[in-house]
Amino acid sequence: MPSSVLNVSALLGPTPLRYGIGVWRKLGFIKLKYVFWKDFCDTLAMKSTVVLVFFFLAFSCLGVMGQSGIDFTSLSVEIIPVPERNEIHGQGVYTFDVQKNVDSVILDAKKMTFSKFTLNGKGIPYNNSGSKVSFKAPKKMGEYNLSFHYVANPGQTVYFLGWKDSLDGNEQIWTQGQGKYTSHWLPSFDDMTEKVEFDLNFVFDKDYEVIANGKLVQKSILSNGQAHWSFDMQNPMSSYLIGFAIGKFKKDGFYSNSNVLNENYYHYKDSLKAEPTYRYSKQIFDFLEEEIGVPYPWQNYKQIPVQDFLYAGMENTGATIFSNTFVVDSIAFVDRNYVNVNAHEMAHQWFGNLVTEQSGKHHWLHEGFATYYAYLAEKEIFGEDYFYWRLLETAKALDNFSGDGNGEALTNASAGSLTFYEKGAWALVMLRNRVGDEAFKDGIKNYLNKFAYQNVTIPDFMWEMEKVSGMKLSGFEEQWLQESEFPFEVVKGYLRAKSPSIKTYFEIKDLIAKETVGVQQAIESKWDTLLSERLKQQLILDYGDKLSAAFLGKLLNEEKLKVRQAAALSMKRIPEEIQSDFESLLADKSYKTIEAALFRLWTDFPENQKKYLDQTRTIIGFPNKNVRILWLTLALVTPDYEAGSKRGFFEELSGYTGTEYHFETRMLAFQFLKSIGAFNDATLKNLIQACNHHVWHFKKSSRKMLKEFLKGEGNNARVRALYPTLNVEQQQYLDKTLGK
Repeated sequence: MPSSVLNVSALLGPTPLRYGIGVWRKLGFIKLKYVFWKDFCDTLAMKSTVVLVFFFLAFSCLGVMGQSGIDFTSLSVEIIPVPERNEIHGQGVYTFDVQKNVDSVILDAKKMTFSKFTLNGKGIPYNNSGSKVSFKAPKKMGEYNLSFHYVANPGQTVYFLGWKDSLDGNEQIWTQGQGKYTSHWLPSFDDMTEKVEFDLNFVFDKDYEVIANGKLVQKSILSNGQAHWSFDMQNPMSSYLIGFAIGKFKKDGFYSNSNVLNENYYHYKDSLKAEPTYRYSKQIFDFLEEEIGVPYPWQNYKQIPVQDFLYAGMENTGATIFSNTFVVDSIAFVDRNYVNVNAHEMAHQWFGNLVTEQSGKHHWLHEGFATYYAYLAEKEIFGEDYFYWRLLETAKALDNFSGDGNGEALTNASAGSLTFYEKGAWALVMLRNRVGDEAFKDGIKNYLNKFAYQNVTIPDFMWEMEKVSGMKLSGFEEQWLQESEFPFEVVKGYLRAKSPSIKTYFEIKDLIAKETVGVQQAIESKWDTLLSERLKQQLILDYGDKLSAAFLGKLLNEEKLKVRQAAALSMKRIPEEIQSDFESLLADKSYKTIEAALFRLWTDFPENQKKYLDQTRTIIGFPNKNVRILWLTLALVTPDYEAGSKRGFFEELSGYTGTEYHFETRMLAFQFLKSIGAFNDATLKNLIQACNHHVWHFKKSSRKMLKEFLKGEGNNARVRALYPTLNVEQQQYLDKTLGK
């Protein structure tokens, strides 16, 4: 490694910084973790479990014990978003039935002010606690209309992005009300058992697109440059499933085999990415209807990608909102596509939306089912080998989790995502294996038809399965629903019986583990007989750094993309004999492969660093700009590489920390800049801003990074000097952090 140093003081301002390449490597920089997007979804994109432990306790002080005698049936509401003030103005009419004598009628309404509150046209007294609004219940049984006008300033659930910057076209408003949060912007119900037929109307700038639950029955242009959108829902749903999105969207669409309209939205600048983003959507929809055996239960289906979404996706009834990091080109599709999330959120339209859990204890009925049917959809698209290897991946993760003493029962309302999603999917795999395909599918149909638009429990589902199968399933429930440990040996036996390639995989691993033969002999002797690319990929991921240069060179010349990628990810150092073979990876149609290969080559062959940078300088990568951000950092620290351009390289890299970029892009840029010690004042301000971001994981990472930065000599003073330029929220956070 060269001993030259890079002086970046001219780039960073008054504090001179000198970085030798060796010092930079000691910092641990570019010890990159190459993770599938699926892993990211597991840690970031997966939604938290809803647990309503204190629900009745909270209501008891308001005399809510009589709320069970009130049945809200419909709401017609007009919503006027005011992005300049982060406000929602609204007026609506609830229809409800009084079915028995109760003390009070209660709506959840977080931090709202009401200017009108009438019952059947007459003003009535009401109590607004700041979290709930209540009024004395009518004594006479029958139907009533409750009218109200309100203003909400939601601290969460509605997100206003891009309205206060200078960029044109990036403005968005979108909701995420999972569980019990819709009451931050709409008087509603923090209770999934209260199902209502919602009709939503919006007034907003006519140049934007408004998308919400239900069928758009009318869009009228108003005289003041605004428009009025009316959406009709025909069936009831829980209020956490209400959602809307506003932005500069365009759309493509199709009709399913059953004539259901599907509308796929995208930002107007992303038209070339629409096809790979929504690839297989029709096949998924048609497959799910046929496999589930119950017609799609809503009027239409829409999908809308938004900026800085909190999770991978959210299954709002008939209107899934998802992260725009899944808006990809055909190269990114190879490693990071929307197919699984697409199928998962679509399956929720039956499992979660049509039938809804009664409480968090029954959350398996949502997430386990949606995960399972998404895997079935992938099986339909990518084949059985893909399906069983996907199941093996999740089984390994569950075994590691369970083996550390963290195992959780599926009936545990406080269980985490890995349990509800992946263990939940495995429970259905094994239930189907137990009762057989025909009984399983009949049980699913009976369950959905019987409990349509109602709330359900695990016993409701299991009883339907017992009836159609004629089996007692208490043993299944004990092992798969109530036991905290994951039965890895059981599922390993299942997978070995179902998948020839997985059977071969474990046979090879057993040979190596028993030291019957060496790694090289065990793999090379079988290699030419292996038919599964996924098996080859896994073997290289497991043992690539233990294989001979000759074998790896042959692999790089003869194998397909994913096996070649495994070599790029597994090799700790490139043997000189296969340098030219490894260089061919820089031309593979995979941003993940290119990222790994660029770093490995740049590190192992410093004399060719300029060549590798020239070859990859125009590649951006995934939506998070993974290749470009790596390239900029390498270009900055490569001695003598385009010295006159280094200021521009730094400005571009630092610019990716700005608020106009997705939080994934910003996090990557922060991490790379931190690794080379290159925070200027603009980057620091962006980092401080990120400490109050609405995405919790990004906020947490940013706060940790800022605290680590403040430990450096002179850095506390640098941050304090920025204090007058920050907004009130940022200053308040710094007051706590700096101990002011």
